[in-house]
Amino acid sequence: MSVELTTRDDCAVLMLNRPEALNALSVAILRQIDAAFEEVAKSRARALIITGAGNKAFCAGADIKEFRNQAMLASKARTELGQATFAKLDRLPIASIAVLNGYAFGGGLELALASTFRLALPNAKLGQPEIKLGTIPGYGGTQRLPRLIGEARAMELILTGRTVDAHEAERIGLVNRIVEGDAVAAGLAFAREFTGYSLPVLAFARAAVQRALDLPLQEGLKVEADLSTLSFQTKDAAEGAAAFMEKRQARFVDA
Repeated sequence: MSVELTTRDDCAVLMLNRPEALNALSVAILRQIDAAFEEVAKSRARALIITGAGNKAFCAGADIKEFRNQAMLASKARTELGQATFAKLDRLPIASIAVLNGYAFGGGLELALASTFRLALPNAKLGQPEIKLGTIPGYGGTQRLPRLIGEARAMELILTGRTVDAHEAERIGLVNRIVEGDAVAAGLAFAREFTGYSLPVLAFARAAVQRALDLPLQEGLKVEADLSTLSFQTKDAAEGAAAFMEKRQARFVDA
């Protein structure tokens, strides 16, 4: 299989395993990723880590050999498949962490953009080079990149197709942080910073932040008030308050 889904500790790990092709995304691989996301959604994992096999590439983008000279309807179907697949990351009940080890270009960067968090190894190279091939990003890059780093920087990267290294990516907010060592181990270490908290409450927090990108401030505040109120009704909120008062570690039960 070109997509491997395993479990490490309390996390799901999705590995793009096509290193001979720099983990490029064919239609078949997109379908495998889609099926893996469905499986993760039904699992008991507390976070999802996504990375690529080998040390050269997280994912170098779409498989150019496959879409070259593709008919318009087939091209549109492929684009819609990519968008729908990556959109499932937003709907997962858990946070996702893309660990970029090497090239993250085109569709590979778009997969990372759809993830909740992005970590970069020092050798990471990120970009949307589609303009150099006479096309534009199609798996969400034109929409997610400006939401993440702002319109001006996103416009520059998409219209020039230039590559940024890990340090520039961190500086402009394209990645959360630079990490060292094994990609999966780095993802697991990052996940441990939040996976011990209440899963329902983590989901409320993610939803509130995501809605902030789509709503005017006053409407967003109403969403926050609703979700905050719901969080206070959980057993975990009662446990968190009790643990604080008793000066002990909270024992959340995801309820």
